[in-house]
Amino acid sequence: MAYTTIPKPSAYFNTNLYTGNGSSQTITGLNFEPSWVWIKSRSNTQNNYLYDAVRGASKQIYSDTNNAENTDTGGVNAFNSDGFTIGSSGENANGYSQVAWTWKANGSGSSNTVGSINSTVSANTTSGFSIVKYTGTQSAGTIGHGLGIAPKMIFLKNLAIADEWLAGANGGSVDFTTYAYLNLTNAFSGNASAFFNDTNPTSTLFSVGNSANINKNGSAIIAYCFSNVQGFSKIGSYKGNGNNNGSFTYLGFKPAFLIVKRTDTGNSWYVYTGKTSTSGGNLTDKYLEANATAAEATTTGEYGFNFLSNGFKATGTGGGTNNSSGTYLYMAFAENPLVTSTGIPATAR
Repeated sequence: MAYTTIPKPSAYFNTNLYTGNGSSQTITGLNFEPSWVWIKSRSNTQNNYLYDAVRGASKQIYSDTNNAENTDTGGVNAFNSDGFTIGSSGENANGYSQVAWTWKANGSGSSNTVGSINSTVSANTTSGFSIVKYTGTQSAGTIGHGLGIAPKMIFLKNLAIADEWLAGANGGSVDFTTYAYLNLTNAFSGNASAFFNDTNPTSTLFSVGNSANINKNGSAIIAYCFSNVQGFSKIGSYKGNGNNNGSFTYLGFKPAFLIVKRTDTGNSWYVYTGKTSTSGGNLTDKYLEANATAAEATTTGEYGFNFLSNGFKATGTGGGTNNSSGTYLYMAFAENPLVTSTGIPATAR
């Protein structure tokens, strides 16, 4: 059985839906002080806004562009014990329906000197998530991530210059000899020596090459690292079948959040959250895109998933999620584990 050491996933990852007021408001009810906040408008065209406690409040980057870091005091300007405070910028535009995905790491972090490149690391070893900030050297090196187990997914961004987001993953048909760009739709490609030095992460380190994207000399770089944790999070892959009765992917938990990316050809990074489903049942029929500013879309049989007590199942035939020749990378976080540490099972909606 899929027992877990995290019987309450919402203590480490949570989703909050709110409506902007165009002024200032404090979002509460997260059950923890967030270290990473990702905000996207559901109702309107708007950037994906990303903030973290290592870079500090008001420091803004966007997963859908290659822009350098921006300071915006009207964005997320405080991380609080049960949520965060936002000002009057786009993340709080009046009348906009917004979603905030939040993760708990370990606040502003501490020094890590394990690798050849020193870093500041905010790590939560229980939930397998860390935020890593380091300064590039333009020479291949290693960087400590603080998790104690190897990350299966890493997103990295140069904060100082306009350059693409790098995504590396180890699941199915891809590993860290390949790469993709989080802000674009390209397929995963080989020849990743300049990015990840063709080396999978270890329990203590991840590797970088000499690319300016993630190792420009003197540039501050941020990395978000994710490991698999039984009953809470899973990074892996599945094969599409091109059928409305799509393939089932076992997670060992009921998902609250799911990112899917086709690896063998160009498609978006599709983002799903159970709280925005309109079906009232297992069908999760709404999605956003990490690489796009578009408002939330409701799928009409192409890109839907059933969120089940132990995993997810594709319900459409769209090329981005279930093509018969497609291979797909996913990252999921739990609403409920299939079986908790106390033996209580989860149920589908």
